[in-house]
Amino acid sequence: MPPGVSLGIGAAWFQEEAAGLGFAFPPLGERFERLEETLQICLQMWGEDEGAFEGRHYRLGRTLNSPAPLSRPHPFVLVGGGGERKTLRLVAQYANACNIFGGGDEARHKLDVLRSHCETVGRDYDEIEKTTMINIDASTSQGELLDKLRAGHELGFTTTYVFARNPEPLAAIELLARVAGEVGGW
Repeated sequence: MPPGVSLGIGAAWFQEEAAGLGFAFPPLGERFERLEETLQICLQMWGEDEGAFEGRHYRLGRTLNSPAPLSRPHPFVLVGGGGERKTLRLVAQYANACNIFGGGDEARHKLDVLRSHCETVGRDYDEIEKTTMINIDASTSQGELLDKLRAGHELGFTTTYVFARNPEPLAAIELLARVAGEVGGW
C-alpha cells in the first residue's frame, strides 16, 4: 500500500457494532448495492467528472471533492472480504487491493476467483495488491507466526495485517519484533 491516504471499505459484517454506533444494518444484498455505489461515487468524485450521481440508494447533485486528493489518479482503494460473487468482482472492477481472510486452499481459491473476475472485466490481475489478515494470540509462537507469514507470501499476498488477540499488548509487539528481526526487518 502506498504512503498517504487510502480508503479501506467493505459491505459490513458486524451487526452488533453497527447497532452500538447507531447505524442501520440493512440486508446483505442492500449493503453490497450501497458499497458499489459508494465506490462509484468516490471514483467519480476523485476524477474529472463533478456531475450528478443517480444511484438506487444515493443521489448527489454534484460529486465535488475540494480540495482534490494529492494521490493520482486517486487515493488507494482496498475492498475487504472474500465473497466470490460480489466482493471479489468489486475488487476487480474498482479497487487497487483486496483483503482476503484465511489461508491455504481457501485463500488460493479466492485468489483464483479474483483472477477470473479480472479476466471478465479486462483488468490485469497483477496490478491488484493482495493482502490478508491473520490472528495471533498469547499462545502463538514465533515459529507459528513465521509459518503463517511464509504461507501467505507463497500464495501471493504482499501484505499481511496482524490482528493481535492478546491480553498483553506488549507481548504481541515483542513477538512481531522478534519475527521482524529474524527475517531482516520489514
